[in-house]
Amino acid sequence: MEMRRVGVYGVLWESGRVLVVRDRSLGVWRLAGGAVAHAEHPEHAVVREVSRQTGLTVAVDRLRAVVADVTTYPEDDVALHTDRLAFDLSVRGGALRDAVDGPTDRARWLAPAEVARLPLAPFSAELLGLPVTPLPTGAHRPGEPFPPVHPDRRLRFGAYGLVTDPAGRILLTQIADGYPGAGMWHLPGGGTDHGEQPTTGLLRELVEEGGQLGRVVELLGVDNLHNPAALGPEGRPLDWHGVRVIYRVLVDVPTDAVVTESAGGSTARAGWFTPSQAADLLLTGIAASAIGQLGR
Repeated sequence: MEMRRVGVYGVLWESGRVLVVRDRSLGVWRLAGGAVAHAEHPEHAVVREVSRQTGLTVAVDRLRAVVADVTTYPEDDVALHTDRLAFDLSVRGGALRDAVDGPTDRARWLAPAEVARLPLAPFSAELLGLPVTPLPTGAHRPGEPFPPVHPDRRLRFGAYGLVTDPAGRILLTQIADGYPGAGMWHLPGGGTDHGEQPTTGLLRELVEEGGQLGRVVELLGVDNLHNPAALGPEGRPLDWHGVRVIYRVLVDVPTDAVVTESAGGSTARAGWFTPSQAADLLLTGIAASAIGQLGR
């Protein structure tokens, strides 16, 4: 069975040392953080989890990186895809302490050389620029049972692009009938596939929805969408939680915008627009927010 979740993690530095925590059941060290709850904004989740695990009050500075990985649990017949968002955080108060309950039992400020000698979760090693080594035997077992799948809740992780060409035009896509937001103009992009990296999924969607070849040049941020009664192709209202990361994408050699995905997709058409033309369109919230960042 394929399952997905979104994890959030904090990168905090103090006097050349980085904050890491130890998993209580596995004995593996990692960046502080945990899973995003249903409908929860990832920025709120990372502040909550870091505070719970370390005693520190923190604030989000920026979204640092987004990666994805898949871990298999043969005993449970589960392949778990985790989209991991790492945020640069700053300490605003509190005092470092070990967690008294929950998934972690130790919290420490350590120099990178000290962290490199610990059994370290691969995603944390990668984000910190440290060598990635295999975990000890048994370190992949789940710390707690997998929750049952909720019949009416859906999690959708997507990657979207603020796509421009050398002339400064913006590529937008129009949502097709039968989908939430039908008729509105949206950022190119969409949900990533199981096992797919966010940037890979975005560039795939850019070809499918606009017929363009682009390159990702910057990670802009993350948008959270909760629609407790979304009515789409499923034919009944569902409680949707969407976590959407946004990248800046450049198309060096633009062509006519053409929807190439198969009939019945969520995109009706695509087009290139100047910023002034885009301002006159009926835009989705995420599109309006991203376009507002141009020129900053």
